Amino acid sequence: MPAAMSEPRKTVVNYEQNGHVAVLTLNDPPANTYTHEMMRDLDECVLKARFDTDVQVIVITGNGEKFFCAGANIGMLAKADPTWKYYFCLHANETLSRLEHTPKLVIAALNGHTVGGGLEVAMACDLRIARKDGGKIGLPEVALGVLPGTGGTQRLARMLGKSKAIELMAKGINLTMDEARELGLVNEVLEGGDFRQQVMEYATQFCTPNKAAMSVGHIKRSVQSGAEMTLESGLALERELQAKLFASEDAKEGLTAYNQKRQAEFKGR
Repeated sequence: MPAAMSEPRKTVVNYEQNGHVAVLTLNDPPANTYTHEMMRDLDECVLKARFDTDVQVIVITGNGEKFFCAGANIGMLAKADPTWKYYFCLHANETLSRLEHTPKLVIAALNGHTVGGGLEVAMACDLRIARKDGGKIGLPEVALGVLPGTGGTQRLARMLGKSKAIELMAKGINLTMDEARELGLVNEVLEGGDFRQQVMEYATQFCTPNKAAMSVGHIKRSVQSGAEMTLESGLALERELQAKLFASEDAKEGLTAYNQKRQAEFKGR
């Protein structure tokens, strides 16, 4: 008799598309903690959205109302040997770097608690919007005797400055979403109504015909890549991307619409 086939693995990142917006939902209840499998699924979803020419904005959110993501699965880490943990962090870093550098705007929609590795995922996104009173946000890994090892120390310091980042991580402070917004860690806190619908409305503002999607993507690339270069190299990258935009149909439409005193209708070309 043929060997019994194993059950297919459950996908823990759901992918759906709404207009020009791809929504990636972390789906491993109850806390959407991430594992090697989740990082693999997230990687595949990011690549799928990146190479889909109809997708202009990527949204990452969590399943349910309590958790965006509570970080890495502690049970998984407790059982693994140090070498495996090292390579797990390496793979997670590669996935989040791919997310950070994909040439499309990425929005983290924080529907619930966003702590530890969950905040590290969110910080690899370009913008972070949160549900009012949705939960806590922070990097409390010090309580486990470790540090935020999938980009947390580096991205938080770049966002908030070295002193504030060290304070938050060394104390293991968890903030409210409003406190995070005051620090600049969260861009907007949305109140009332259907959070998912509000997120889609927020994301759609960056899509055609409202915005020139190519322009938005090049702004992201210029900032993300240029910020790690010398000023001279960053300015050269900026000029290169601007030259590409000047040759685009949307730039011609934008300039023409401005001169004709009408609203531009961008097409993403």
